[in-house]
Amino acid sequence: MLQYDFKKSVGYWSNVTSQAFQRALNEEVRPLGITWRQCQVLAWLALEGRLSQAELAERMGIEPPTLVGILDRMERDGWIQRESCPGDRRKKIVVATAEAEPIWDEIATCARRVRQRATRGLTPEQVESLVAMLDLVQQNLNAPVEKQGSTADNENQPVAEKVH
Repeated sequence: MLQYDFKKSVGYWSNVTSQAFQRALNEEVRPLGITWRQCQVLAWLALEGRLSQAELAERMGIEPPTLVGILDRMERDGWIQRESCPGDRRKKIVVATAEAEPIWDEIATCARRVRQRATRGLTPEQVESLVAMLDLVQQNLNAPVEKQGSTADNENQPVAEKVH
């Protein structure tokens, strides 16, 4: 039988929490005729500005051909436009349009409701601490991988503490 200590796993809890956030936001935006993936596109553009299709696909964790269909619909609806990259005409840069602003405002309102629901019962200090801890987990996972064979003693130390 396959066994793992899921209930003690940061990976398990962050993954199932992420999926729950996705489901909750999808439920919030569905009546607006917006999909989770469209929200992701606009969120990445709001966060980082202009992105190439390849960069956007990588950030969304999907294959570039999958992104094309999403972008086609968004371009048809006037929410984004694709421009040729001046340095590489084969590369397409995705840009949010002014027509996306009202949709983005509605998505942000829905996201705030989901955030409020998710943090119900937590104090502002606990929310701040949770965000800081998740940021550290992400930094640890994005840091260069150290050589194999780490000990259990240093498993729970942040990357910053492991580096001498």
